[in-house]
Amino acid sequence: CTEEEDAANKVERQVSKSAAAMLLEHRIGEQFDAVVTGASAKGTWARLLTIPVEGRVVHGFEGLDVGNRIRVQLTSVDVDLGYIDFRKLGPSEH
Repeated sequence: CTEEEDAANKVERQVSKSAAAMLLEHRIGEQFDAVVTGASAKGTWARLLTIPVEGRVVHGFEGLDVGNRIRVQLTSVDVDLGYIDFRKLGPSEH
């Protein structure tokens, strides 16, 4: 049962990530205020403040820590994989 539940949870996470990428697909190039939710050797992640979407900061992530408020630009999405990529522009405007 645990394995089936884990598999179902994995599918649910993937669907959520792909839906978020689809939501932002037409907004590439737009800027958003965000907060850093994860920073490690694996990557730096930020959640938008106006839309409950999280993505990877792929440019300008050096020196960022969890809790930093930043301004990001949406650079790309991959709906199939559920990837959302941002570029850090500067500090948050809020």
